[in-house]
Amino acid sequence: MTPQLPLRFFDEQQVVAALDPDRLIDAIRDALIALSAGTVRQPLRTVMAFDSDGTAPSALSATPEGHGMLFMKPAQAGSALATKLITWVPGNADRGEPSLAAIVVLFDPASGRPLAVLEANALTALRTAAATAVAAQALARPDASVVALLGSGVLARSHARLLRRVRPVREIRVWSRDSSNVARCVADVGGVACTSAEQAVRGADIVCTISNASEPILRGAWLSPGTFVAAVGAPRPTWRELDDEAMRHVVVADQREAAEHESGDVRGSGARVYAELGEILSARVAAPPAGQTVIFKSLGLAVEDAVAARLVYDALG
Repeated sequence: MTPQLPLRFFDEQQVVAALDPDRLIDAIRDALIALSAGTVRQPLRTVMAFDSDGTAPSALSATPEGHGMLFMKPAQAGSALATKLITWVPGNADRGEPSLAAIVVLFDPASGRPLAVLEANALTALRTAAATAVAAQALARPDASVVALLGSGVLARSHARLLRRVRPVREIRVWSRDSSNVARCVADVGGVACTSAEQAVRGADIVCTISNASEPILRGAWLSPGTFVAAVGAPRPTWRELDDEAMRHVVVADQREAAEHESGDVRGSGARVYAELGEILSARVAAPPAGQTVIFKSLGLAVEDAVAARLVYDALG
């Protein structure tokens, strides 16, 4: 009988230490290519509302998002078999607590046994930024150097770090509705504070919308020709970060099905997804012509969590 491997637990500090940014970018690129090639198992995420005190489900029907939301995201890419569990409680912000909490459970695909449980807030931020970095390598101008971050949380910090790995970034502009958060973020990333989203975006080569907004914060009128936009927030069918004018540009998605079912930016604007990023990376579909503004709609895929978790396990397991 094969001895059962002990279940490991990796906290946030261990995850951050184990995730080499360049290896993570390469792993996310490979995963997106495999996804578009049809060699990844990944159903659409399941989303369930929950209440703070066990209220009966019928009482939630009038407010579908309830007190919070539980997201469940399984995927397999080769030896990376995992499911991610995320809770989102927007009211936590009023209490000075994080709105999101996440774990990833990694399994052995041969036996089905769990191998590890990973705290996944930092993992989420890093793999999300890695996907943006992969898209920027493929779709942003090689000399893109001015970055606008619309959002000042953990995703702003991870995007600043990983975009510097793939483009010659010389200026990072930061805007969000909370000026104190902007000040802290600017100090952490070596950026410049902006008093409006428009000020941050005008003249930027790369724009990342990484907010909790449910209404548009980015106007297409502000974008210069040839800008690369990573639309990372608004992962629900009724939420928007970009207005219709912005969404009239070429739209590339991490996964077409996810974008068409889960993205309010795509659904609300009626935009057509030109291609999946993996199709462009594998040259199955031509990249948009140089000089075109491109919107990369990132849904934050389960396969990205799975391969990132596997990297951590292989490094520390």
